[in-house]
Amino acid sequence: MNELAGKHVVLGLTGGIACYKAAELCRALIKAGATVQVVMTEAAEQFITPVTMQALSNRPVYGSQWDSREANNMPHINLSREADAILIAPCSADFMAKLLHGRADELLSLMCLARPIEQVPLLIAPAMNREMWAHPATQRNMAQLSADGATILGVGSGFQACGETGDGRMLEPPELLEDIIAFFSPKPLAGQTVLVTAGPTYEAIDPVRGITNLSSGKMGFAIARAAREAGAQVTLVAGPVSLPTPRGVTRVDVRSAREMLQAVQQQVPAATVFVATAAVADWRPAAPAEQKIKKDGSGQAPALAFTENPDILATVAQSARAASGALFCVGFAAESQDLAANAQAKRVRKQVPLLVGNLGPATFGQDDNALLLVDAQGTQELPRAPKLELARKLIAEIDRRMRTSA
Repeated sequence: MNELAGKHVVLGLTGGIACYKAAELCRALIKAGATVQVVMTEAAEQFITPVTMQALSNRPVYGSQWDSREANNMPHINLSREADAILIAPCSADFMAKLLHGRADELLSLMCLARPIEQVPLLIAPAMNREMWAHPATQRNMAQLSADGATILGVGSGFQACGETGDGRMLEPPELLEDIIAFFSPKPLAGQTVLVTAGPTYEAIDPVRGITNLSSGKMGFAIARAAREAGAQVTLVAGPVSLPTPRGVTRVDVRSAREMLQAVQQQVPAATVFVATAAVADWRPAAPAEQKIKKDGSGQAPALAFTENPDILATVAQSARAASGALFCVGFAAESQDLAANAQAKRVRKQVPLLVGNLGPATFGQDDNALLLVDAQGTQELPRAPKLELARKLIAEIDRRMRTSA
């Protein structure tokens, strides 16, 4: 997917060991369709060479405001006017202070000062020792840069090159790429609050065994990411899966259907959109054993009695109707046959405006899918594509239908 096609990003590197991550970030931006112009400070060249960055970006690297390759000798003007954004990654504590005070004693800071503020946004990925990051001066600088219009992408936490552990690491390239794609994405859901459920549920038989299903949660996580890209505040209630949380999304982990219902009911009062992608178990053991069930040598399997789990989507939709609220509910149906008929029947039964169907067994755990949108007017196919691409199309459909209903 070329999410950044047509975007021209100036990637600025300042002094810090995190410059090694900038090499991977450069390639990731290019793979996403962007053109990347690298500009390096003298300090950055102590950690990674311009030759390396030129090879990765396939463009000449700039490091001096006196660069004679520019006919007018004004690279700080020319390069900044070509950019759709300037991304400083890594951005050292020193360079943050320089930006704050408007110092412009080398090319990169000159570019940041000379850029047209309304047309060329400035994105900052800080990288420094944990004590430097926590210092009041750095925090003041960061707050003021944000107030001045810069976008601070945050920091990671973990082991640092100095041997200490804590906040201040530069975010990993995949995290930064996700943030940059979100930054450039249209924001049709700005002001909306989206609640998503994802993954399977797990219903205990005894302390070591349980009933679950093959849902990977990938579709729900993709929808949460797409909703965040579209500008929404997003909460993701996730069953037991090991997927990384999408950037900017609040995650609530649960195991059973009843835990998921409780978590959803806590979040739904603030939501304007509810997307129920989770594959919730329809039944659970009525009386889970307190200890592991042992074989007794008789050859007889234990008798298990089941009871029905709560229907999360129907419960939320019914509550929204009773409260005359503006909650837009979207359900999912994974079917093994008669997809359109079964999905339409489920939509009518649960009284939701939109139900999304797919032939589940073929897509469990896969990175792609094909969806069927089912509403009162009929069906609409979303052909097979990566799940994130489908999630973005679904979010656009939800936005369109919400606007139409409004």
